[in-house]
Amino acid sequence: MFEPKDLVEGVPISYQQPLHTLTTLRAGGSAEMFSVAKTGDELAAAIALAHRRDWPLTILGGGSNMLPSDDGVPGLVVMNLARTIKMLPGDQIFAETGCWIQDVFLFAAQRGLKGLEYAVGIPGTLGGALVSNAGAYRSNVSSVVTELDVVERGERKMTDASIMGFAYRDSVLRKENPPKLGVISVVLQLSAAPRKAILDDARNYQRQRISKQPAPASAGSFFKNVEDFEFAQQFTDLNEGMRANGVVPAGYLIEKAGLKGFRLGGAMLGARHANFILNVGAASAFEIRRLAQYTKGVVEEKFGRRLEEEVLYLGDWSRFTL
Repeated sequence: MFEPKDLVEGVPISYQQPLHTLTTLRAGGSAEMFSVAKTGDELAAAIALAHRRDWPLTILGGGSNMLPSDDGVPGLVVMNLARTIKMLPGDQIFAETGCWIQDVFLFAAQRGLKGLEYAVGIPGTLGGALVSNAGAYRSNVSSVVTELDVVERGERKMTDASIMGFAYRDSVLRKENPPKLGVISVVLQLSAAPRKAILDDARNYQRQRISKQPAPASAGSFFKNVEDFEFAQQFTDLNEGMRANGVVPAGYLIEKAGLKGFRLGGAMLGARHANFILNVGAASAFEIRRLAQYTKGVVEEKFGRRLEEEVLYLGDWSRFTL
């Protein structure tokens, strides 16, 4: 439970807050400083405080797609619980970044707006989806983002989507030295469609996801797929749609490398879907990352391609060794 110990420029802060219970991988150490933001204004105030004081800043949403170091996360970690969603004119939706992305989809679907069907079953927030330009089934959240309410270098302002530098499963906020930028809310441009068709598509995506995704603690897909048309043509048993689009799924390569179900300590590659690293035995964050590094090495040795993590490593990894 969050119990603030201090009030810094109006922002409630606690210290050495454990993070493992707040992440889907159930691993990692503590936040040096921790705050909870329940509204967009509270989130903006916390971000601006970190910028003014030059503190490292981490915004935590659903806790998926990230792995905090066992040695902790320096600076300020803000738990984003800002979850307002509302309609705007012209088939647009306003949503704060602490909203679960599945809730944003349901809000849209109930009003006959399509564009987020792939989001059903994704265990994360809209903010996390923006950071990694999340998507599935050849769709990405960046395709529907038009405006953002941000705090940049301590100043709150409205801007367009170009500030995020979106790319495949990437944005400027994933860079090694990201800019001082936090996103409070976004405007999403969707399009009208029959509600039944929207829900039918979503159910189809959800069935596919359930059939592939494992139950134990994971961060979702751990590695990005490889996008290389010529590389994809080498695999005659690859799905024709994937070959036509030049996409080689990371899970496909891991399975062909013979690593499906491989276990290292308390961490294991999924037996149902190889692109999931599961915490099956109280694995430490270091164990999980060691399994990721081992997987990358084997795949590179066999196929000449080094996988890139979709999951973000947070905090102090200076003591990490293979």
